[in-house]
Amino acid sequence: MTKYLGLHETLDVHELLTFKNLCLTKAVTMSKLAQDEELRAILESDVTTGTQHIQQLQKFITDREVQ
Repeated sequence: MTKYLGLHETLDVHELLTFKNLCLTKAVTMSKLAQDEELRAILESDVTTGTQHIQQLQKFITDREVQ
């Protein structure tokens, strides 16, 4: 079975990827500026999770292998 995304699905994944990249950029920037340690820990956790989500979304676009 070949894995392909339809055009609308590819655009949806690209839209999600763009949004997650924006969120990741903001979390990284704000974690550097945060003075509260608890807030900094939350932001750093969000950076880790966001990075994993971006990698998963990228796999949807780049993995087109035949199974």
